[in-house]
Amino acid sequence: MLRPHRLSKSVCVTACAAALALSACAGSVLTSDPGGSGGESATATGGSSGEAGATGSSQGGSSGGTAGKTGSGGAVGTGAGGSAGASGTGGRTGAGGVTAAGGRTGAGGTTATGGATGAGGSMIDCAGTLPAGGTAHTSTNLTGGTGALSWSIWTNSAAGTITTFPTAAFSASWNGSNDFLARLGEEWGNSGKTFDKFGTITAQFAETKSGTAGGFSYIAIYGWSTNPCIEYYIIDDSYNRMPVNPGMTTNKGTATIDGSLYTFYTRPTSGTGGSRCTGVNSWTQFYSVRQTARQCGQISITEHFKAWAAAGMTLGTLLEAKILIETGGGTGSINFTTASVTAQ
Repeated sequence: MLRPHRLSKSVCVTACAAALALSACAGSVLTSDPGGSGGESATATGGSSGEAGATGSSQGGSSGGTAGKTGSGGAVGTGAGGSAGASGTGGRTGAGGVTAAGGRTGAGGTTATGGATGAGGSMIDCAGTLPAGGTAHTSTNLTGGTGALSWSIWTNSAAGTITTFPTAAFSASWNGSNDFLARLGEEWGNSGKTFDKFGTITAQFAETKSGTAGGFSYIAIYGWSTNPCIEYYIIDDSYNRMPVNPGMTTNKGTATIDGSLYTFYTRPTSGTGGSRCTGVNSWTQFYSVRQTARQCGQISITEHFKAWAAAGMTLGTLLEAKILIETGGGTGSINFTTASVTAQ
């Protein structure tokens, strides 16, 4: 069962609400997405100066490099990659070669208008809109979709709504639920694989939110593992003040991931049928909490898992990795115009 009734979650959240001290998402943790480390530089080595005369020599090159050394006299240069040189000067120096058309910068790749760049040069349209053709699902506990478009909704009281689309996007709304979760992304189920067997797991998201979210809220990457039973969060934004403090936690250190600082926490929790681990009523939660909020960017999920392992936070068999909205009350809505999780 994807998200059975979670009495314990609301109990734990209620007990921790005073510690949360969360404020508006605009003040949330994490600096704006710095962009990833990806796009390849299109420069090449070697300039295109003409070949020197009797005493000068240079190797003509191709795009974007430093021009070759100009000869100092002698016959007319022949220019390997540049124009032929003038007599006695070793050939006319090429203008550094022609830069390859379409070469992307190495600092995160090409940026979409109104968007952000993620690691690997991927574009995220931060000013996008929801696609057409959505399907609304209103329930207290419901799952659907397959693969990277698997979705789930769960509340412990009043029903909420998740609207899904044929592409990686979704919206959600809630009204008075004490604990509301809606999520979309990769579902692997009981594959028996640890995270390192899935290659590189990455998410891209862009969201806009409205209304209120009660005493706590997480806009995050979310999932579960078994053996050990772990419920995990990578929190990048909130309706409340960032960085959030989930309360009753143990600080496990920090790491800089995707150009920003995250703090790691663990927290024990329990409840009747509250986990995805069969027969388990007590489990541990893992958190990465960004120090500055953002509403658009790329999240290197695998890098968080590696950093957790280095901090002694060990995941088991990975069941899912999804983009999440979780709220602790209020009446509000959120649009994820991008909500993509990939493993490759």
